[in-house]
Amino acid sequence: METPLPLTGRAKDSRTVPARSARQAEEFLDALYERHGSALLGFAARLLDGDRHRAEDVLQEVAFRAWQRADDLDPTTNALRPWLFTVVRNLVIDGHRSRKARPAEVGAAEVPVSPVPDGVDRALTRRVVVEAMRELAPNHREVLVHVYFMGRSLAQTAELLGVPPGTVKSRVYYAMRALRDGLSSRGLTAA
Repeated sequence: METPLPLTGRAKDSRTVPARSARQAEEFLDALYERHGSALLGFAARLLDGDRHRAEDVLQEVAFRAWQRADDLDPTTNALRPWLFTVVRNLVIDGHRSRKARPAEVGAAEVPVSPVPDGVDRALTRRVVVEAMRELAPNHREVLVHVYFMGRSLAQTAELLGVPPGTVKSRVYYAMRALRDGLSSRGLTAA
């Protein structure tokens, strides 16, 4: 939305860039920011519910648009303020409308972290578990292999080992306790 200029002068296409030296452009922008910058930034921040970063972006766009019309504007007067405030307001409204027209943006904090499994964690965990298993008593290691790694029931394990099912159950309990302690001492804990 194009806003009329506060001072009379020749009309300019908003896409043209005035031909002036870098020093002149810098002086224009310095005067604009010094005279109007804090008021415009505060106004933009209020319109944007306190979002200072977006307000700074709006102020930068306002400065650019004023710089494009630098031949027609005097940044040292208060006569320019109504036009500047109108441009700020229009930019905020345009930004609001464009955000409503497209899907909501997802911030970095909202994106769930889902690391890609590369097998390294699994290999390291396996190595730690194997080391902890080696420290178990042979009869404890044997029942864990049958029950947890081979998927046999307590009764099947008892029959294969030639011991009562109660003995297998007891060995599994104490083996798991010893294994948990061994893994914990290596820094591996259950999530």
